[in-house]
Amino acid sequence: MTAKTEKFLDFVGGNTVLTGQMLRDLFRRPLYLDLLIVQIQSVGVRSLPLVLVVAMSVGMVMALQFGIGLQKFGAKLYIPKLVSISFIRELGPIFASLMFAARVGAGITSEIASMVVTQQIDAIRALGTSPIKKIVIPRVLACVICLPILTAFANAIGIFGGLVVGSLDLRLDAGFYWQKVFSTVVLADYLSGIGKTFFFALFIAIPACYYGLNVERGTQGVGVATTRAVVSSSIMILVGDYFLTKVFWIIQSWR
Repeated sequence: MTAKTEKFLDFVGGNTVLTGQMLRDLFRRPLYLDLLIVQIQSVGVRSLPLVLVVAMSVGMVMALQFGIGLQKFGAKLYIPKLVSISFIRELGPIFASLMFAARVGAGITSEIASMVVTQQIDAIRALGTSPIKKIVIPRVLACVICLPILTAFANAIGIFGGLVVGSLDLRLDAGFYWQKVFSTVVLADYLSGIGKTFFFALFIAIPACYYGLNVERGTQGVGVATTRAVVSSSIMILVGDYFLTKVFWIIQSWR
């Protein structure tokens, strides 16, 4: 067995064990709701400006690129449809999740890893408290709660960015733009995009906590663990998006 295969199996097994421990302790008292609120403030509210800036930029670039290409064929009237359906189903959830992984995943890993290095986790265990319950669960729940909400904001601001470019640069009527957006996007499209983010939040939070709790080589290992957490989360988001898209497509085809 190669070293890379062994590391991959350790990663899969470690994350599975951590998930099982979380599910075991999730509904046991105490619930630490105050810690959950603090984490929602940290991972959700503070991530909002970053997500909105990226979503606005992506929406504007999409509208401009589609406009440049379609204008040659006299088909720029399809820009609102293309921007809205692409953003709602794929780009909004993907870019929001990747930015969330870069900021929040890295933050969670470095924070927990620093606690391990400075023996704060051992102190929590010595006091008879579960680190999983007090450290891991509030962060994972905060990610699961915040990422879908951030994605909803990203969808709205991304489509608005397309409107700005469409009306200013491509001379599309704003009323026409919104009418095409609302006639194109249906509830199933919106729910499939938002539904993915619950899984993406787990792809971000659980590996971040795993790498933080299993940091090696003292303070030097904090940076290594942070890098691995962000890379792993990003790969899981992009690979998982394909399978989740296929699952949602199968569910919609049954209706």
